[in-house]
Amino acid sequence: MAAILVIAEARRGELREVSFELIGAARELKAAQGGPLAVAIIDADAGAHAAALGSDGVDEVLTVTAPVAQFEAHVAQRALEGLLERERPQLVLAAHSIDALGFAPAVAAAGGLGFASDVTALRWEDGPIAQRGAYGDKLVAEYDFPSKECTLLLLRAGTFAPVAAGSGGVPVREVRLELDGVARTQHQGYREVQAGDVDITKADFLVSIGRGVEEKDNVARFEQLADRLGATLSVSRPLVDAGWVPAARQVGQSGKTVKPRLYLALGISGAVQHLAGMRTAETIIAVNTDPEAPIFGVAHYGAVMDMFELADELEQALD
Repeated sequence: MAAILVIAEARRGELREVSFELIGAARELKAAQGGPLAVAIIDADAGAHAAALGSDGVDEVLTVTAPVAQFEAHVAQRALEGLLERERPQLVLAAHSIDALGFAPAVAAAGGLGFASDVTALRWEDGPIAQRGAYGDKLVAEYDFPSKECTLLLLRAGTFAPVAAGSGGVPVREVRLELDGVARTQHQGYREVQAGDVDITKADFLVSIGRGVEEKDNVARFEQLADRLGATLSVSRPLVDAGWVPAARQVGQSGKTVKPRLYLALGISGAVQHLAGMRTAETIIAVNTDPEAPIFGVAHYGAVMDMFELADELEQALD
């Protein structure tokens, strides 16, 4: 039996990075909670992922073989319900993802579990304490679940530090569940959705620009500057809303959550929606003409100056 149960995710035969973020969050809680930590994978080839999921701190990997190769919400729901019945965990962690949103809320509602989605911070105080944004991320709401024997939380991807993949030293147990005939959809195939010209979530260094860029014609200058610095250009929402930059480059609650080694924010005031997407970057440098801009509240380094003046100096230094 597991006190903490992580539900890992795989897609097209590969584990998703968020699986290791979930394990990292669970491992931090385990130190305070004190019970065993198990990681479960529900997949047609579940056993192939078992070794990698056995990261440090994991006590057991549970494999549930799905009857269909593609993700199917009804299969995942029945499998999770079976795992809860057998393992009796106090806490279940899954990703706040398209897949998990298709079955986890239904499991929580049917079982009367404690539940919160889009969780961005987590701790243990005689039970799980979860934080998430409220009122459009203008506030941070904190939830506890004192009357619940089991709580199911969906964690925002890109928010928690991932652990390294395991190498096969953790015990693996196959959990046999009756899942035949549960699938209700017929898989017709995959069609790739255009992701845009770049994946900013993979970048180690982002130069991010906001309203301070003033005009569409100025965007190209900062994209060139980012290229010269070895960085990727990203933006805040107003530039996407204006049609100046593709949505694939937007950072924030309605855009992408990023965690680069370096985030250089130029002319971004720091609305809470934007901060939600970048506040976990390793190093944040903010440049803004307003000394009271909220971006300085999360920045490790800051400069009160015009972003164009900084661009001039950087371009001169690079020549």
